[in-house]
Amino acid sequence: MNFDAKRLLLAGLALVAIYHVVTLVRGLPKLGSVRPTAGFILTGVFTDFLDTLGIGSFATTTTIYRATKWVKDALIPGTLNAGHTLATLAQAFVYTQVVEVEPITLVGMIIAAVFGSWVGAGLVAKWPTQRIQLGMGLCLAAAAALTFAQAAGAIPGGGDAIGVTGVKLGIALFGNFVLGVLMTIGIGLYGPCLLLVSALGMSPTAAFPIMMGSCAFLMPFASARFIRLGKVDPKAVVGNIIGGVPAVLVAAYIVKSLPLTAMRWLVAVVVAYTAVTLIMSARRNTAADAVTT
Repeated sequence: MNFDAKRLLLAGLALVAIYHVVTLVRGLPKLGSVRPTAGFILTGVFTDFLDTLGIGSFATTTTIYRATKWVKDALIPGTLNAGHTLATLAQAFVYTQVVEVEPITLVGMIIAAVFGSWVGAGLVAKWPTQRIQLGMGLCLAAAAALTFAQAAGAIPGGGDAIGVTGVKLGIALFGNFVLGVLMTIGIGLYGPCLLLVSALGMSPTAAFPIMMGSCAFLMPFASARFIRLGKVDPKAVVGNIIGGVPAVLVAAYIVKSLPLTAMRWLVAVVVAYTAVTLIMSARRNTAADAVTT
């Protein structure tokens, strides 16, 4: 990526960061008085630390919220987007500067993901609880399968390219649009984006600025729609911000890498269990609604 493109991208990240902070302050009344619990803060630390190393934060955060019942199911998608945005922006600032990606590929995939999230957030924010549970359950099942594949080494190794053109670029744009839609349901973009980039023959390293840049630009706009409709948990959002941003900096600049295979196996099992419980909850709620009717 040339210097001018990189500088423009960093300026764009700064602008969306400001936009997100303004959205939080205006959309969440008395934000300054919100006191998140230690559990919410530690959740941000744990999930965004792993997120920076490439595991993703959405599936792990959803699992924690479901196990502890700290956040209502209907509020989880919006809370994930709003709470992890600033940590994701921090990741994007770091990896955009150290990893080279061809500008058209990077910017095009980011725009596609943003558009997908805008479409998805407008739909998901209006869904009833059981549909959100079912959507998250199915998406988490897919995320678990993908994590199992990563742990088993079945994900394509990719190539050496730092960009794509022609038909491959079209596939990349459409694929990231779909992933942007799925982000609003609660499935993280990182794993699927890494698979998409590798399958197109690009270097897996190039996936980091693509997936982090995509999330950094799409999440503020998706969050704004969820916040406007009151579909977030303020304490969870603030807790993720307080714990997540420092965790990103530690993971990116101090730890940098860890042997993550065992962690992926564990995450895959836990996420699969959470997916099953969400789908079962959706079925119970649907059955209860039918009986009531």
